[in-house]
Amino acid sequence: MTEPLLKIHDLNKHFGGIVATDHVNLEVEKGLIHAIIGPNGAGKTTLIAQLSGQIKPDSGDIEFGGHSITGYSVAHRARAGLARSFQITSVVMPMTLLQNVMLAVQGGSGHSFHFWTPVSEDAEMQAAAMASLAEVGLEDRAERIAANVSHGEQRQLEVAMALAMKPRMLLLDEPMAGMGKEEGAMMVEILNRLRGDMTILLVEHDMDAVFSLADKLSVLVNGHIIATDTVENIRSNHEVQKAYLGDGHA
Repeated sequence: MTEPLLKIHDLNKHFGGIVATDHVNLEVEKGLIHAIIGPNGAGKTTLIAQLSGQIKPDSGDIEFGGHSITGYSVAHRARAGLARSFQITSVVMPMTLLQNVMLAVQGGSGHSFHFWTPVSEDAEMQAAAMASLAEVGLEDRAERIAANVSHGEQRQLEVAMALAMKPRMLLLDEPMAGMGKEEGAMMVEILNRLRGDMTILLVEHDMDAVFSLADKLSVLVNGHIIATDTVENIRSNHEVQKAYLGDGHA
C-alpha cells in the first residue's frame, strides 16, 4: 500500500440539526481512483466541498501531501495541487475551448486574469492548453465556441481546465451527471487514461461507471462512512447492501 496523499481525520459538519458529515475518517492513496458512493442526502457533496475549501468543517482535520490544509483557502488548496473539477473554474460560454483552458493555465501559473490579452499570445501557454485538451480528447474542437459543444463535451472541457492547473489530485463531483450513454462511456475512458498519473476522488451515482473505475470504494450513509474496501468486497458487504446498494447490485 502506498502512502496516502489525502488523509481526513474525524471530519464533522452540521447545518443546524442536520448532520452532513459525521466523524469522517478516510485515506486516499496516491495514484488511485477512490470513489465515494451513497444515497441522496448522504453528505457526499458537502464532504467534497470541505475538501476543496468551499465549506469550513466544524471540527476535524484534512491532511494533503503530509501537511494540514484545513485552514487553507480554495485558491491555496488549488496551488497546493488539490483541484475540484466543475467548481474551481467555470466554462466561459462565449469563448473557445482553447481560450477557456488557457485561462485555467494562466490561473495555475499564478498570473492575474487582468493580463489576459498579452498572455493569450503566449505560445507556451497555448501549447499547455492544447495538451490538456488532448488529454480529454477535445484537441480537434479547440477553436469551437464552448456554448456550441454538447453537454458531455462541456464536462470534458471542465476536466481539461482542472488538469491544466497541474493538480496532484482531482476531486470530481458527479462528472457524468446529465450525460447520455455514449458521453458517459467517453468520460469513463478519459478517467481510466488518467489512472496512475493522477489521484482521483470521485463522487458518482452511475454505479456501472463506479464499479469499472474505482480501485477503492467508500460508502457514505447519513454523513458517516460505513465501509471502505475494494469494489468486489463492497459489492458483497451485507451492511452496504442493506444501507444502499440493494440485492440487485450484489
